Amino acid sequence: MHESKLPTRQINEEETNMSAYIIVGLTPKDTDKLQQYGASVPPILAKYSGEILTKGPIEKLQGNYPHKIQVVIAFPNKDKARDWYNSAEYQALIPVRDQGMDSEFQLLG
Repeated sequence: MHESKLPTRQINEEETNMSAYIIVGLTPKDTDKLQQYGASVPPILAKYSGEILTKGPIEKLQGNYPHKIQVVIAFPNKDKARDWYNSAEYQALIPVRDQGMDSEFQLLG
């Protein structure tokens, strides 16, 4: 299943100066596809000044979160985060991503 692109909207000047984060919750499905996806993401992130801050298994403290792993990606601002997610290079990886894992992507910032 192909994910839809993150919506675009007008961004005020204050938002362009604030850091933004993409929070990814994921549950692995296919280790080979997940490794293929994981190896392809960093060079694309670098083009948009994105940086993986942390990734790994979560420790559930409260609530029902369906995913086993969390990734936090930092960007200089929401515009860069949206540009990365909506880029042709990243969009081309979505079929491999979806074969490798069930996931949720959220933009915060």
